[in-house]
Amino acid sequence: MRLLHTSDWHLGQTLHNYDRTYEHECFLDWLEGTIVAEEADALLIAGDIFDNANPSSAAQRQLYRFLQRAKARTPHLQIVVIAGNHDSPGRLEAPGPLLEAHGTVVIGNVVRDREGAIDLERLVVPLRNKAGETKAWCLGIPFLRPGDVPRAKVEGDAYLNGIALLYNQAFELAQSRREAGQAILAMGHCHMVDGQSSVDSERRIVIGGTEALPASMFDPEIAYAALGHLHLAQRVGKKEHLRYSGSPLPLSFAEVGYQHQVLRIDLDGAVAKEVTPLLVPRAVDLLRVPGKPAPLAEVLAALESLELDDALPPQCRPYLEVRVLLDGPEPSLRAQVEAAIAGKPVRLAKIEPTRKTVASQDGADALTLDQLAQLQPDDIFRRLWQQRFGEDAPDEQLSAFNELMLPGDGESA
Repeated sequence: MRLLHTSDWHLGQTLHNYDRTYEHECFLDWLEGTIVAEEADALLIAGDIFDNANPSSAAQRQLYRFLQRAKARTPHLQIVVIAGNHDSPGRLEAPGPLLEAHGTVVIGNVVRDREGAIDLERLVVPLRNKAGETKAWCLGIPFLRPGDVPRAKVEGDAYLNGIALLYNQAFELAQSRREAGQAILAMGHCHMVDGQSSVDSERRIVIGGTEALPASMFDPEIAYAALGHLHLAQRVGKKEHLRYSGSPLPLSFAEVGYQHQVLRIDLDGAVAKEVTPLLVPRAVDLLRVPGKPAPLAEVLAALESLELDDALPPQCRPYLEVRVLLDGPEPSLRAQVEAAIAGKPVRLAKIEPTRKTVASQDGADALTLDQLAQLQPDDIFRRLWQQRFGEDAPDEQLSAFNELMLPGDGESA
């Protein structure tokens, strides 16, 4: 049996206000073709399908159009979707009955009955091959909040222990159902111990100070764990069968060097025989100029020497992050950068200034409360400027500050 594992699509995401619908459409077209070419039996989507809990209608259409096309081209394909921390569980599950009629299972919530018992049945999904034979059981565990987990009767962190208990309960149910030669898989959207995060684009999962989960929560008999949340494709605890697929496209400039991929899992009976990365083509490049922050003159020279393909259509033009090392304020920074790239087929997404700061003088006299009370706003501005940049505030900056401090229209001085 062959599976494909993907996650963290973040449909509807913008990169510094640039729409990314085209890039997501390129990925979904590629994924649709890959499902056909690889003759996949099932597609596992491990959360963060949308970028926020209230996705646009365009983002939702993009998802449902893909699901419809993938099923049309591969009628036997099973699709299992779990909610991530960016997703609205209820919104994701709303079309569930319609999707299930076409072979797609969506698990957004952990449901309880009137007595408070968790409905484990809906978290355990049978996976079938092309012949319709059950070959594996999938534990579909969405992103878990404190109210989702059972109470474990052991000492320690209640949230961590509750997550481990829920996975164990679902595993025991799958184990009771499976027959000889059938595999048990797990899906989860979580942050595992030692997982490498993307600094700029991942929303931290922190609940009561708890974040990282141990790999030991997966039973040793689990053949493969398809994880979502971290955007860098990686193994958990150096184990081949515990994997993050990562996001299919870079969601911030911190991810420029990532090899975005979908993972192919080939099952041989109850074990994952082979896990193979399938690299996702990058539809639009992200450029960081220069590679490390540099003085403005060097940056402008590098921008002016950029050679890009003038034939690129607007939606294919690369995004640009400019990284500048400044000694002090540079009011005309953006204008100089824009002049350097004028006429070039590139989209300026971000200017990242790094300033050299000057430490405050040792032994400087502290102000008394009476002295502080006598300071005017411009006095504080001058002092902060001197502390930050080690020089007196320029006249034009003082003028701009004083203009901001003037009362607005209709106000008395």
